[in-house]
Amino acid sequence: MDLQGAKVLVVGMKRSGMAAISLLASQGAVLRATDLQTLSALPEARELLERLGVPFERQSPAVFEGCDAIVLSPDVPADLPPLVAARERGVAVLGDLELAAPLLLGKTIGVTGSNGKTTTTSLIGHILSTAKVPVQVGGNIGTPVSAMVENSRRGQWNVLELSSFQLETIQTFRAHVGVALNVTQNHLDRHHTFEQYAAAKGRLFETQRAGDMAVLNHDDPTCASYAARGPGTVRWFSLLRRFSPGASLAGDEMLLDGRPLLNIKDIPIRGRHNVQNVMAAAIASARAGVSRESIASGVLTFRAVEHRLEFVRNIRGVDFYNDSKATSVDATLKALDAFPGGLWVILGGKDKGLDFEPLRAPLAQKARGAMLIGAAAQKIASQLEDAVPLVHSGTLDAAVEYAWGRAISGDTILLAPACASFDQFKSFEHRGEVFKELVNALKEE
Repeated sequence: MDLQGAKVLVVGMKRSGMAAISLLASQGAVLRATDLQTLSALPEARELLERLGVPFERQSPAVFEGCDAIVLSPDVPADLPPLVAARERGVAVLGDLELAAPLLLGKTIGVTGSNGKTTTTSLIGHILSTAKVPVQVGGNIGTPVSAMVENSRRGQWNVLELSSFQLETIQTFRAHVGVALNVTQNHLDRHHTFEQYAAAKGRLFETQRAGDMAVLNHDDPTCASYAARGPGTVRWFSLLRRFSPGASLAGDEMLLDGRPLLNIKDIPIRGRHNVQNVMAAAIASARAGVSRESIASGVLTFRAVEHRLEFVRNIRGVDFYNDSKATSVDATLKALDAFPGGLWVILGGKDKGLDFEPLRAPLAQKARGAMLIGAAAQKIASQLEDAVPLVHSGTLDAAVEYAWGRAISGDTILLAPACASFDQFKSFEHRGEVFKELVNALKEE
């Protein structure tokens, strides 16, 4: 749409919303902004809006009137009644991804999945950067897509982490390479059913064009179903079957297009799920023109992303790992799979409508105890009863103190909560930072 002179309402004044305001202002739109919070509670947004002269109103049904278009931040549900009514009036309702797409120069690699998006997106960016391929990384991590437009150039790659919240509203956004890592239960409090959640992620492949590439996990039935969603050429990766072209295993050797790439024992990030992430990153990087030697070199020099199975410290033989990004049951299962045993696991936070029963067997096998924190503690306890010793710690500091007081050399204290952070923390990053501060304050003696 032509943004010059268009009356646009931006909903949500966090990072993505502020980036959308700046982009729309540069395109000559007539702007208004809204949020559920007051502007006094949003100091960064207040400074931006005052500087650009953009009026702000607290969110209400009336604020959605009188618009040519409404731009949503990813955390704003697309099915709010005022948005449904706006669409019925013919108002364009789009997310920040769809807003930025026509203005983003260069080609795009889009990465989605329930778990591993940040690691895989960051790894692809690292591989391309170390191979001297022009690249910028953003989306659901780091830089919002709207803020990437200014630095985009023809001949470069934009590597984007894409959430279901961003993808559910796209219409014309195109990923030249689309990657789906896995799809497991998550965000049911937002999408209501698993089918709607999976469909949102599948939009990434529906908007591709002939000649684009769909990089899909053959071991995940939902990801595999995306092969029929769009016209992109499919490239499979699998831990279980051999594919060429594609990425597979031959013993401990990872194969890319049927030829050895690297030994998976040399991958510097823990967990079998990260083998799949490396496979996906390798296929996408090869599509971007990186040689197999440079791909292998990039993988071997990559380090774990903060808050994703991040090693924090070893004290008296006890390891501490921060996986605060494990905000779903499946993410916690992958974290548990990365360790042989001797675990003290910190679980809990804000429930997203998930079933914690799948944690029973791995906790019974590998954990000495589970410390429960936050609003979901009682639900988790009811579903994990008798599987593992449970401790109602309530808070993160109490959980760390309890585990540290009982762990022995060789044990691991693991923050992998299986829940969102918003009951006690501002974000999963905030939760992870607090965990690391608590661990680093522990005394050796």
